Amino acid sequence: MHLMADVTVDRRTDQIREALEEMIVEGHFADGARLDEVSLADRFKVSRTPLREAFQALAASGLVELRHRRGAFVRYPALEDVVEMFDVMAEIEALCGRYAARRMSPEDQAAIEAALLACEAAAERQEIEAYYRANHDFHHLIYRASGNRFLAGEADRLHRRLKPFRRLQLRVRGRMAESLRQHRAIFAALVTGDAEGVTAVMREHIAVQGDRFNDLAANYRSATRGRRVA
Repeated sequence: MHLMADVTVDRRTDQIREALEEMIVEGHFADGARLDEVSLADRFKVSRTPLREAFQALAASGLVELRHRRGAFVRYPALEDVVEMFDVMAEIEALCGRYAARRMSPEDQAAIEAALLACEAAAERQEIEAYYRANHDFHHLIYRASGNRFLAGEADRLHRRLKPFRRLQLRVRGRMAESLRQHRAIFAALVTGDAEGVTAVMREHIAVQGDRFNDLAANYRSATRGRRVA
């Protein structure tokens, strides 16, 4: 009974975190604004426990700053910082893919393929959130298939920090189809053991360059314009 209650709290925490992530990156709060626990607890119909756990998760992603005895405050990272994190993420994921192409087990391959099929199904239905969840699984399974726990842990840590911005990217028209095309190329390279090929596609898949940079910049600036406070 206690276990079921813990699972329910964890699920509710994730739902609140995702909702707050979306509200922050869409510009519903000013930079530096204090997140009011009372009003948010009432909004989500929860106690303060899952709300505070969601704040902790948001602090790990860099979107919230926790101040001792003062509460949680919205913090928009500079666009340049976000782009630099994507640059590092591209190299880390490329390395995960390179290792996975050499070390992937049959079980890893089956799990990655299942995640790819889930991505395809979500893309066909044009369901961004479902695609995002399947995309999350696809990438994390590749981290695990790398056979390097330290590398997988670093990839997971940075993935969590970039999570809201990766979701924001999927809102750009045509990005989901592009992402799926790249997922198929990544999987094909993994299956054939093409370490160089998967490295190149993973890097292209994550790096924010050209039109993708312009799209991210436009969306991010739109969300934060006029919402910074002294």
